[in-house]
Amino acid sequence: MIRLFKVYYPLRTLVLLAGEVLVVGLSFVAGMLLVLRNSEYSGLRLWNELFIEDGYLKVLAVTGIVLIVSQAFDLYDEPQSSGRWVQAFRLFFALGLVTLALAAALKLRPSLLPGKYSASWGGIILVFALFSWRAAFGWLAKHYFRERVYVLGSDERAQRLVNGLRRRTGLGVDVAGWSGTLGADLTRETVASHLLDVVREKKVHRVIVAMQDRREKLPVDELLDLRQEGVRVEEAANWLEKMSGKIEVEQLNPSWLIYAEGFRFSAPFRVARRLLNFSVALVGLVLSLPLLPFIVLAVKLGSPGPALYRQKRVGRGGKIFDCYKFRTMRQDAEADTGATWALDDDPRITRVGKFLRFARLDEIPQLWCVLKGDMHFVGPRPERPEFVEWLIKDIPYYKLRHMVRPGITGWAQVKYKYGNTKEDAIEKLQYDLFYIKNASSLLDLWIMFQTIKIVVLGRGAQ
Repeated sequence: MIRLFKVYYPLRTLVLLAGEVLVVGLSFVAGMLLVLRNSEYSGLRLWNELFIEDGYLKVLAVTGIVLIVSQAFDLYDEPQSSGRWVQAFRLFFALGLVTLALAAALKLRPSLLPGKYSASWGGIILVFALFSWRAAFGWLAKHYFRERVYVLGSDERAQRLVNGLRRRTGLGVDVAGWSGTLGADLTRETVASHLLDVVREKKVHRVIVAMQDRREKLPVDELLDLRQEGVRVEEAANWLEKMSGKIEVEQLNPSWLIYAEGFRFSAPFRVARRLLNFSVALVGLVLSLPLLPFIVLAVKLGSPGPALYRQKRVGRGGKIFDCYKFRTMRQDAEADTGATWALDDDPRITRVGKFLRFARLDEIPQLWCVLKGDMHFVGPRPERPEFVEWLIKDIPYYKLRHMVRPGITGWAQVKYKYGNTKEDAIEKLQYDLFYIKNASSLLDLWIMFQTIKIVVLGRGAQ
């Protein structure tokens, strides 16, 4: 797996993306060449159109649009069990959308495209080229982009790792063997013998150590020998982090947190991040001003009570601050129950509130919290003090969420559903820890892009 934006991606996904960039770009270059093929000095005219008249910029712009639309339709995600036909349908739909966009651009602003007829021919070539590339990549992924691993361990954690690797076929990882097949009576000798036999017989590329109790069972000498033979040896915690995009807390040792890379924020990074968040929040508030009177009127007509809702939340360093949202529930929503999490299809949510939550318009007042410095755009979602008090007691390392400013959106929000139980809080904490460990400006931009995609496509609305 390769790290990009401080998130790990399978090599095959990056190869697919790189190949797609070439296919899209070359399709439109081929369209230009096809139009110029019978003209005098066609090669010189192609060079002139590409580099003198900035045609390459137009080709890059069209390529970017195709990639964004493809990503919006999850065409670079790991294929699921229904994979091939679902991906083909999504690709067909994405290409249809791109074709409509090109047709609209040709009608309204032809200068944005690399020539009227060049763009038309390029679009036609692109359809056949993309489907051909996807078919070729499927063959390449099946025969070449695969890695064989051995999981060293037999407990519940090792079993979970094996199941995860086998289930996520898009990672391109084959489990060649694991210690769990040896039965309950494990000794260092039986583990070492099985490890060496499987690694050498099946030409394993990597050994993942998932043993919890390693005393007198870990085959250290054999692992050292395998390292010298070129086999990679890796801790299960690191691999689980790469595979899932979260840090498991159930069996996490404090020493790992102390010595792990990440969890550090330099002063220049904090200052730059704060300035960027302030600037974007200011622009966002100005752009949303025309919507505010209509939202306020809709909320007040939908149910009696104030349009704006203020609630105490826990921020960076455990500091309590006022978080603002447009009210989406009845005014007396917690009169009888006190502080409670919102439920799926919560009857306390008004009809106007359902729409505001679906469109994420209820979050607009939180831009003020970003301006004040209580929040950022990206970070762990701020929780209420009543919940934080008992979550800290019941969930280890929960306080680590408060190392950074909370966010309007976050890694946990784009990777996991809305949570309203202790189990959900544990799951989201694991994603939040991954974000805090790997925080960067590029990761923030990626989370914002994923958030926009979720909002536009209406996914995960709660």
